[in-house]
Amino acid sequence: MKIAIFPGDGIGPEVVAQALRVLDELSLPGLTLFEGDVGAAAYHRHDHPLPEETLEMARAADAILFGAVGDFSCDDLPRHLRPEQAILGLRSELGLFANLRPAAGFPGLEHLSSLKPDVARSIDLLVVRELNGDVYFGEKGERDSDGGREGWDAMSYNEAEVRRIAHTAFRTAMGRGKKLTSVDKANVLETSRIWRETMIEVGRDYPEVALDHMYVDNAAMQLVKSPGQFDTIVTGNLFGDILSDQASACVGSIGLLASASLGERQTEYGTFGLYEPIHGSAPDIAGQGKANPVAAVLSLAMLLRHSLGCEAEAARIERAVEGILTDGVFGGDLGGSASTGEIGDAIVRKLLTIS
Repeated sequence: MKIAIFPGDGIGPEVVAQALRVLDELSLPGLTLFEGDVGAAAYHRHDHPLPEETLEMARAADAILFGAVGDFSCDDLPRHLRPEQAILGLRSELGLFANLRPAAGFPGLEHLSSLKPDVARSIDLLVVRELNGDVYFGEKGERDSDGGREGWDAMSYNEAEVRRIAHTAFRTAMGRGKKLTSVDKANVLETSRIWRETMIEVGRDYPEVALDHMYVDNAAMQLVKSPGQFDTIVTGNLFGDILSDQASACVGSIGLLASASLGERQTEYGTFGLYEPIHGSAPDIAGQGKANPVAAVLSLAMLLRHSLGCEAEAARIERAVEGILTDGVFGGDLGGSASTGEIGDAIVRKLLTIS
């Protein structure tokens, strides 16, 4: 089993380090780790945010554990050299088209949500976000207009792209509550019209799954008004990015939520994927021990489950995290004072008590 470790920038190395401490405690046989540079760290060392040697390392792995990318020092670089191109490049080059972002409240932490406790308690959903299309990968540019400089970004999806993510979403919903909400803007966007029609077509292959549709603006409202109505949500790249972050705020903190980016490639152990916390690099607090490593640790649990077939170990990690939160081990994002390392210490100690 081979895991590529890409810590990245800002707090990325700090939270990944705590996840690796947890992995070390599991003592998995036959496990090989190798580390590569991505993002601003890679640009400063190799003049590119995604060096070829890092990409080759990723291709040779069974899974990738990713930290975060982004640094103020790179704000003025051309787009193709900015740190964010590392994660976009990995998604594209490795065919990672399906992003799974679970959002569920932790028992006893309902007061940390901006929602009423009884509403926050009802949250247990999964966002399936398409990763390889939409405005993030469409043609873009700048031109002159009568009003001055004008930026433009092309949003597009073809039926094959939608069909691929639709099958992933329906299969995911089959393993959950058999309810799928497809989010689009079909009343305005041609892209969304094709999206909706294709979702309906694919849905005929999954008669057990109840499919409904919701415009993205209404979905954003419903996430704060009645989030318990959602089980599995499928949507495009841009809408999924926004809605999954909104869901994290409903839970209580973006520092609690993990993600998996999966493709079609199968390894000896499971589905190849890239796993990362959904938070950013937060360079303003880097090196201060303020970062919450819980999302990175839970990303490791997803990696073990989906890519390495280690369900028991993944469940142990999740129980350990739930345990330390129940014990009140909170970082600053949750109103506590525990440092990054102290949270890691607590998870490792709790892990040792769980068989």
